[in-house]
Amino acid sequence: MIVSKQKPFEVLLEDLKGDDRLFVLGCGGCAEGSGTGGPEQVAEMVSRLQEAGKTVVAHLVVDFLCNKALVGTRLSRHVEELREVDAVVVTTCGIGVQATSRMIDKPVRAALDTISMGGIQGSWPGEERCLECGDCVLSYTGGICPVTACSKSLVNGICGGSNEGMCEVAPTKPCGWSQIYERCKELGQLDRLKEFLTARDYQKRPFPEELRTTVRWALEVEEDLFTREKESAAAAE
Repeated sequence: MIVSKQKPFEVLLEDLKGDDRLFVLGCGGCAEGSGTGGPEQVAEMVSRLQEAGKTVVAHLVVDFLCNKALVGTRLSRHVEELREVDAVVVTTCGIGVQATSRMIDKPVRAALDTISMGGIQGSWPGEERCLECGDCVLSYTGGICPVTACSKSLVNGICGGSNEGMCEVAPTKPCGWSQIYERCKELGQLDRLKEFLTARDYQKRPFPEELRTTVRWALEVEEDLFTREKESAAAAE
């Protein structure tokens, strides 16, 4: 299973530097279950962005953003609004951000970080992958994940072994960073690749302690969270 958490708002604003007109897109699947991407959270995000001086042209919640067919169908009704925006703020897991990016010709900005709860993930009808690293950089890489698209999981550009757009580690696989470069070029976002991304903090990958008390975690490990809370409250009395 996966769970998502909101990026610090100041980090999101930095990711949105130069993006003034926005479309906010939420997910009614895992993100809503995590309390990070449903209608309530999207409404809150719209409000905070407007308070920060951004113009939110439109907002929408799609049932499952990992389903590209569903994303394309729903967004096809909002073509005019999408033409007016500088970027799309996506409140969902890394898979949903990548799937959304594949369906539109606008830059996407990831509002959430994705982390693993362990166990078995669900399946989705697409080739997008997310390693739940807890530090999503899709806002800077054209909506293509360098951690999964690159065989070496490089986050600051191409290695010296890429050969005519193919990977040296897996010669039949396209070079992830070649794909990122071409995508950013299409979007007019090559300046984003000049941003140096700090070394990955792998301590963000394990499931954080503060989330081990959530209902979703309790269900995953078959603990009766509510009973424990009642017992704790009774003992305090």
